[in-house]
Amino acid sequence: MSGGRAAPAERLSIAFQSDKALGDYAELGVLAERHRFGTVSVYGDLLFQPPLPALLAIAGATRQIRLGPACLNPFTVHPVEIAGQIAALDAASGGRAYLGLARGAWLDGLGIRPARPVTAIREAVAVVRHLLRGGRAALPGRVFGLGEHHRLQYPVLRADVPVLIGTWGTRLAALAGEVAAEVKVGGSANPALVPVMRERIAAGARRAGRAPGEVGIVLGAVSVVDEDGDRARARAREEVARYLPVVAGLDPTLAVEPELLARIDAAVRRGNLAAGGALIADDLLDRFAFAGTPDQVARQAEAILAAGAGRVEFGTPHGLTPREGLRLLGERVLPHFH
Repeated sequence: MSGGRAAPAERLSIAFQSDKALGDYAELGVLAERHRFGTVSVYGDLLFQPPLPALLAIAGATRQIRLGPACLNPFTVHPVEIAGQIAALDAASGGRAYLGLARGAWLDGLGIRPARPVTAIREAVAVVRHLLRGGRAALPGRVFGLGEHHRLQYPVLRADVPVLIGTWGTRLAALAGEVAAEVKVGGSANPALVPVMRERIAAGARRAGRAPGEVGIVLGAVSVVDEDGDRARARAREEVARYLPVVAGLDPTLAVEPELLARIDAAVRRGNLAAGGALIADDLLDRFAFAGTPDQVARQAEAILAAGAGRVEFGTPHGLTPREGLRLLGERVLPHFH
């Protein structure tokens, strides 16, 4: 492209964990925008900081980049509060917000047993939209509902904020086909999963009279990029070892030996991430992480987009050091897509 700045890589995004000092996020957001990422996300993981303060800091320091939480869940944050948070983020960012929703994980230990999760997500979306649009009628629901007196007591910037649903599952993917703009599969870098998710989305899209292609598919996973590809992949193996025993069984395109997953899980529980990671072969690593040199990571992202995904999201830790990883992603990976 000639003249002016390169267009942003709209199909590439970056995600940050909410474990940093609040002052760090503005700088990270500026760097992400300077490198021309299309979207920046902040995780909403259990027992980490809520994503909203970080996102507000990024919103105040940036001008163009799209941003949102990936993801909030309606069992720990009521949809009424979710509506308020996303309205605040959308206003602070001048209409650049998106809302990520998921059913949540590891909630049993908090005494929360999600009832009817698909219904809950459906009704959470309905509650948020009803409030943002200034609906005046009552909104009955089996899990979440509103009375006719439940209205936001302040103006909102946009009546409709794009919704992303985070899931690996058939039923929530179908729901996304009905009500969402995107589906994100967190923890996957597997191109073969894209057509599977497209088929699942299509079932719901048909019910809602939508074209399945209206719903974008996002694959996001641990990302470690470095000029030393072997070191990057060794670090990525350790990170993937933390979640592979949980997510490997969710991918219908792969058959991973249960005994291998049990050995990885045992090593992680002993605190030996290096031993757990060493059990992950190269081909398996490439299905669950973006890892290696900038060229290797670019090829992985290209394969996912070629399979029909709408977006690739590079997750933490990004590199052997976070800022060097962000720099290499921005300077050496994104130029492949401008």
